[in-house]
Amino acid sequence: MPNKIKVLVVEDSPLVRKIISDILESDPDIEVVGTVNNGKTAIYRNNELNPDVITMDIEMPIMDGLESLRNIIRTNPKPVIMMSVLTQHGAEATFKALEYGAVDFIPKPSSNVSLSTREISNLLIEKVKSVYGCKVTVPHEEVKSISEGDRKGKNVKLREESIKDDTKKIVGIGTSTGGPAALLKIFKDIPNGFPSPVLVVQHMPEGFTNAFAERLNKSSSLNVKEAEDGDKILPASGYIAPGHSHMVLENHRSGNIIRLYKGEKISGHMPSIDVLFNSMAETCESNALCVIMTGMGRDGADGISHVKEKGGYTIAQDEKTSVVYGMNRVAVQMGSIDEVVSLSEIPKKIVEQL
Repeated sequence: MPNKIKVLVVEDSPLVRKIISDILESDPDIEVVGTVNNGKTAIYRNNELNPDVITMDIEMPIMDGLESLRNIIRTNPKPVIMMSVLTQHGAEATFKALEYGAVDFIPKPSSNVSLSTREISNLLIEKVKSVYGCKVTVPHEEVKSISEGDRKGKNVKLREESIKDDTKKIVGIGTSTGGPAALLKIFKDIPNGFPSPVLVVQHMPEGFTNAFAERLNKSSSLNVKEAEDGDKILPASGYIAPGHSHMVLENHRSGNIIRLYKGEKISGHMPSIDVLFNSMAETCESNALCVIMTGMGRDGADGISHVKEKGGYTIAQDEKTSVVYGMNRVAVQMGSIDEVVSLSEIPKKIVEQL
């Protein structure tokens, strides 16, 4: 890497600000070019310092992280990684930030999560490097919070698509960096009457996956939950792999069920996309419909290749709409993908294959 990645750290707490800066400065490829304690100053320093990446706290005086983020994305967009606390309010604000244009998030070093300081440090450095130079999506319009009452049961964009109500297809989606915001869009655009279950592996720390499932549930016509061991997969339902376990599909006399298990990281991750896709290939064969999306590395590429070998249908998010064209790029290069489409086209393509 010829030049160091310039990072602006935006954090209210002096202690946490120092911890984040020290973590980033410990990597020879990263330089902290500035630190600020409120969102208003962050806007000014973003224009002055022109950093490559910004880490952004949410709760701050003068101007909070959400308002600062919206201004930065509109005026001088940069990849913004939210620093999140594991509380209900913190989770809701984090997922709102992803809709406003933040590319990803990680738990704060002080968060009550089951990650060690070393794991959080590695995650922060990995995220900064993975989003460096990525394209930042500027929302075309202001994003409004969607309550469950506003969304559930209403007609949505693809309602006029022809959907087979007797399909046996099971949908699997795998994604990583940039994935939370992309999944929020996909789940909003899934139409009423969608008959298939949707299984998702999103690389996300333990504790956040349940809050993320709740967020998806509020904004989707599907019934979405964090997966539990033994869940029977039902039509028009979504299941998010918990951050602490691998998720597989298992044939059962009463129908397909979800099994969760803890184990070694596969392809560098737990939950692993490869684990889910491989189980879907064996369990569903030609009824598997799998989508691999934005994310660093190659998790999911081998699994989706197995799906294709077994006769399933495979879709990849294209480079233009990916925050990081990594996992999906590997899958495309392996010849494992039937269609490469933009993020906005993914729900339509899924419907067409049911």
